[in-house]
Amino acid sequence: MKFTKFHALGNDFLIVDQDEVALFEEPGDLAHRLCERHTGVGADGILLVSVTNRSRGEARFRIFNADGSEAEISGNGLRCAAAYLYSQQKIDVPVVRFQTAAGERTCALVRRTKDGFLMKIELGIPRFAPADIPFDDGTVHDRILDYPLVINTETYPVTAVSLGNPHCDVFIDRFPGRFEWHELGREIESHPFFPRRTNIEFIRVRGRDEIEVVFWERGVGETLSSGSGAAAAAVAAIVTGRTDRTVTVRTEMGSLLVEWPSETAPVVQTGPAEFAFVGSFLFK
Repeated sequence: MKFTKFHALGNDFLIVDQDEVALFEEPGDLAHRLCERHTGVGADGILLVSVTNRSRGEARFRIFNADGSEAEISGNGLRCAAAYLYSQQKIDVPVVRFQTAAGERTCALVRRTKDGFLMKIELGIPRFAPADIPFDDGTVHDRILDYPLVINTETYPVTAVSLGNPHCDVFIDRFPGRFEWHELGREIESHPFFPRRTNIEFIRVRGRDEIEVVFWERGVGETLSSGSGAAAAAVAAIVTGRTDRTVTVRTEMGSLLVEWPSETAPVVQTGPAEFAFVGSFLFK
């Protein structure tokens, strides 16, 4: 089975044609095998992509995490999928319209770069209602903003956001040691208040227009970056009054620009997608 590997600031994906996957096995099992970094190829997830209308730039998009679970959406994954389509000359127009489990998402080509592409993606209008995330602590809330979440006797103020997938944003003054925030990420990901689990962003505010984030992704664990996570972190910082509406998000591997003009407007994010390699996986 042929695959192409792209990454977006270190968040890496194996991209496979949907029709080719159908010849082998269930996508979740395939993701679990291929993403294993010791016995497989190694990646944070696989993307299944198929073009439905080349001249209009329409395509389907599915994402499966490294543990085999299917996610609704991925900002970095969308950019990587669009970069793959452009690199393979499968799309003739400068905007790709992806049909995803979270609805239609557009990805516009800004320019080609030395190692790949710079892309601007639209991630939809953020939702904050607990039912949309989902979040359920047994009581009624309009929004989950700076909510006191108790983890192992410690209380953390968290903000919950949906961008078609669930996010829990934790603001901190300094980043704890890796072991500590890994443990905290695991606890929050599977917390009973998040019935479909959640992605977690740990955020340090550096100014009115800049934040720094580390990521714990549902079904993956630590990732070097996350497109939807960076967008959710920026949205959480904006809605709680910590930053202005245009935010540079610093990740371990580089920066993403997030713009959210108003609460009724979609979030827009600009960032890179870079080619890694192509290969074939041999099934036993």
